[in-house]
Amino acid sequence: QVQLVESGGGLVQAGGSLRLSCEASGTVSSSNVMGWYRQAPGKERELVADMSSGGSKDYGDSVKGRFTISRDNAKNTVYLQMNSLKPEDTAVYYCNIYVLRREYWGQGTQVTVSS
Repeated sequence: QVQLVESGGGLVQAGGSLRLSCEASGTVSSSNVMGWYRQAPGKERELVADMSSGGSKDYGDSVKGRFTISRDNAKNTVYLQMNSLKPEDTAVYYCNIYVLRREYWGQGTQVTVSS
């Protein structure tokens, strides 16, 4: 089992920045993919960004150039630096980890961007 604890969400004005953190605990092997998804009201959950333990990154098209994913493998922690936030970035952001052929989700953290 793996547990994910997220932090860093909140309310910010358009153009502002936020940083999300997610720490994984439990049976976390050295080979895994950690990332962030988001879900806005009435919309499907979508990939924001993910990053393998080897360093490969992937971003959703809508956040490229504005968001940066990073991780600290020693701490099993993934970060999402969100800059130039827009009202359409408003959503619940979920941390995700794929490890040992299983997928786990965090409880979600609300990000609200006011115009």
